[in-house]
Amino acid sequence: MSTFMPKAGQVSRKWYVIDAAGKPLGRVAAEAAVLLRGKHKPTFAPHVDCGDHVIIINCKDIVLTGRKMENKIYYRFTGYIGNLKSTKARILLKSKPTRPMELAVKGMLPDTTIGRAALTRLRLYAGAEHKHQAQSPETWEF
Repeated sequence: MSTFMPKAGQVSRKWYVIDAAGKPLGRVAAEAAVLLRGKHKPTFAPHVDCGDHVIIINCKDIVLTGRKMENKIYYRFTGYIGNLKSTKARILLKSKPTRPMELAVKGMLPDTTIGRAALTRLRLYAGAEHKHQAQSPETWEF
C-alpha cells in the first residue's frame, strides 16, 4: 500500500462560512488558516495547495481579550525613510473592520506561493451579509 499523494488538479474545494461575532480574533484566524491550508482534510499534503474557500462574517464584532483593544499596535511602513506608521487596534477596527482579521490570518499562513494562493481564497465581511450564496457555503463550527 503506497501513500496517497494529491495532485493539484485532483483537489476538490468546498466553501465554509465562519461567524466571528463574539469570538476572539486569534481563535477565528487559526481556524480559518487551517481551512485555507487544507489541514482538516485526510488528503493533506504540505507541497500541494489543497485548501478550501473561507468566508468570515461579522468581523466588526470580534473580541480582543485583555487590554489588547487599547495596547495592541499595528505597524505599517510607507516605503519612505522614517515613515513607520502605527495604529491602535481600536482605531483600526473602527476604520477598517476586516483588516485585523486579514493580518491575523496572513500571519498564520506560510510565506510561500502556497500561502499567498491560500490568502486569495479568504473573503472577509464586516457585517452578517455576504455575496457568495451561489456557492452554497457550509457553516463551520468550532
